[in-house]
Amino acid sequence: MDFPQARTYHPAFHKRMSWPALNLSGSICALATPFLATSSAIDFDAFGQLIDHQLAGGTRALVVAGSTGEGAALEADEFVALLEFAMRRVERRVAVIAGTGQQSTRKTIAQTRLAAAAGVDAALVVTPAYVRPTQEGLYRHFGEVAEHGGLPVILYNVPTRSACDLLPATVARLCAHPLIIGIKEAVPAFERIEALLALRGDGFVVLSGDDPSAARSIAAGAAGVISVAANVVPDLMQALSERAMEGEAAAAAMARHLQPLFDLLGDEPNPIPLKWCLYRIGLGAAEPRLPLTALSIDLRTRADGILASLGLLEPARAVG
Repeated sequence: MDFPQARTYHPAFHKRMSWPALNLSGSICALATPFLATSSAIDFDAFGQLIDHQLAGGTRALVVAGSTGEGAALEADEFVALLEFAMRRVERRVAVIAGTGQQSTRKTIAQTRLAAAAGVDAALVVTPAYVRPTQEGLYRHFGEVAEHGGLPVILYNVPTRSACDLLPATVARLCAHPLIIGIKEAVPAFERIEALLALRGDGFVVLSGDDPSAARSIAAGAAGVISVAANVVPDLMQALSERAMEGEAAAAAMARHLQPLFDLLGDEPNPIPLKWCLYRIGLGAAEPRLPLTALSIDLRTRADGILASLGLLEPARAVG
């Protein structure tokens, strides 16, 4: 099932070419999904404010309903409503990317088609969790989603979550497909990024999926980062990306400034610490949906101190 090199006609690709070019560079925010404290329903007011926060901060694109957005905890109607809301709020000012990866290929194609019907620009498709496919299975999985999902596909490799590692040799086969346009790589090992950077081309970009190592990856040639921290500090993550494009040394001071936030966001499974941070700055409830729970009490004071050091916390608000 090797793919032809030529960008032959495909309905989804034809549609993509009629849109503004996808700006898959700089800081791309993996948006959280704010919920209401009283009912755990989506807090669309807070979600709209979060989108506005990103646009004002210079974020280059938005990922909706990915792992940070608790996509696995969303009902099908919520998934569609979230995407449609984002499209209305963004008004094509930046690209909107939907997290559509599921455990099976058929379900991933169906989810990707829902996203395509909502009008988004691309799909971020994570390696299937739990089922642990072979490299050949991953190759066929992503190829089928690209062929039948109706959207350009960004591969997403995050072995710590999926127990499945999409290896560079398989990515090399996949990036020949005209609708596979990039990869979000969350393995922080620099040799992994180097191997993927060798695959870059006009139709395929490499994006960091790890905030702490993003500056080094961008300095080496990655196009940008799909960032969790950008939810909280979109302006600083975009500035970090721009400085890293000048070289790792140029971004070093800002990376050190942001390191405490990066550390905090990894102290408990994403998006637990992020939801606390967003709650503290007035964007939704602190509690994710079960089985995730609110940030541990012994981490909250440190979290508040980090937010205060970034100038984001209202001093009068008490830890709760």
